[in-house]
Amino acid sequence: MSHTHDDASFDDDTRARQPDQDDPTPTVQTPAVPDSSTPPPTPTPTVTPPTSTTGDSSPQPRRTPLFEAMNTARYGRQSLIREIEASTGNALLCMVSEHGQIHRGVTTAGIVDLLHNVSDGKPIDLLLNSPGGDIDTAEKIITLIRKRAEAAPVRVIVPDYAKSAATLIALGANQVVMSHTSELGPIDPQVELTGINGVKTIHSAQNYVDSYGKHAKKLRKHPDDPVARLMLDMLDPVVLKKLKRTIKRSNVIASALLQTAMIKDPEKAAEAAKQLADTNQWHSHGQMIGHEQCTKIGLEVSYQNPKSDVWERIWRLYCLQLAGLQQDHHTLFESNIASLSL
Repeated sequence: MSHTHDDASFDDDTRARQPDQDDPTPTVQTPAVPDSSTPPPTPTPTVTPPTSTTGDSSPQPRRTPLFEAMNTARYGRQSLIREIEASTGNALLCMVSEHGQIHRGVTTAGIVDLLHNVSDGKPIDLLLNSPGGDIDTAEKIITLIRKRAEAAPVRVIVPDYAKSAATLIALGANQVVMSHTSELGPIDPQVELTGINGVKTIHSAQNYVDSYGKHAKKLRKHPDDPVARLMLDMLDPVVLKKLKRTIKRSNVIASALLQTAMIKDPEKAAEAAKQLADTNQWHSHGQMIGHEQCTKIGLEVSYQNPKSDVWERIWRLYCLQLAGLQQDHHTLFESNIASLSL
């Protein structure tokens, strides 16, 4: 897969900015002078807008000064989103979180709300920053976006990090837009397990499976090995089977998402998914996979110079959105007219 530099569609051109849809301004038109040589047009019935109980016409509601002052930050971010959209020609949707997890319900509702005003067949950019979460919800999110875009391209812009399940979302795009600060992460599933002391901790599913296999092999060779016996007693065969299915599910999702656009060849897509899940290559679940490594794996990467105008706008928008998060575990869903912290 090619590794492009400064994607042409991210060039900073000077297209006209769209009007603020959150505060429309009526357009005044000068009436045309009628031509005396032509017959007058047939009058068209007009509908009189409803009036107040006092008989006065009700003016169109506007933002009050205090409300506008309290929401200045989001109006500024939405204006910047419109600037970026004018530069790329794509709809820009944003899903930004530091610690909030991708999960059913809230995450899906947030994405559906952002898609509400996006026309069918419109190219879509998703600015994504997330530590990850539920892999099935991740698959649903990118599927919803692709359905709205139809045959038009979908790009995932990663200003900082899109880890675990968020990496799966990126795999379903036509292209991942990255710079020096951008990173994806391994897709090996992480699960919460209860230990023998009753304490719940997060474990790598693959490490659990590997540990079981390692000690079972030792016990077959040395049936009296006390360490191997003790370790196997701490591992549950039922949990083992469940984790194997979880690992397989993650790899199948990754391969299928890659085949939607980024890597059409099934074998190459499966190999790329396998590499992203390889715990021998990635020694921790939070390990950085930068744009160079993504390209080597076979992902379609659009590298952006961090000093380019468009990337500086993206990074500025991302920083403003981090500051706009209302709570530590909230996710900010934002477009050029919507702003939801859930």
